Amino acid sequence: MGKKLYVGNLPFSVTDQLLGDTFAQIGSVESAKVITDRDTGRSKGFGFVEMASDAEAASAISRLNGADFDGRAMTVNEAKPMAPRESRGGFGGGRGRF
Repeated sequence: MGKKLYVGNLPFSVTDQLLGDTFAQIGSVESAKVITDRDTGRSKGFGFVEMASDAEAASAISRLNGADFDGRAMTVNEAKPMAPRESRGGFGGGRGRF
């Protein structure tokens, strides 16, 4: 199984395909996803890339972290597991009000 990388400070014009192609120059890309706003569909300026091996992921971090991507210095590091979200509840969200 590969290693998932966080890629930040991306230009808002970047697509999943372009992100994947950029990392494919380093090694085998399992998946590439630019995170978009749910309402507008516009990029949020970051995404995730899954490399095929840990060695390729380490190479991608060392070669692409700080590299220029359309005038922006990319941030590339190992993705952290998503923290569980609190239950939001309904009206009032459990804030102890009656």
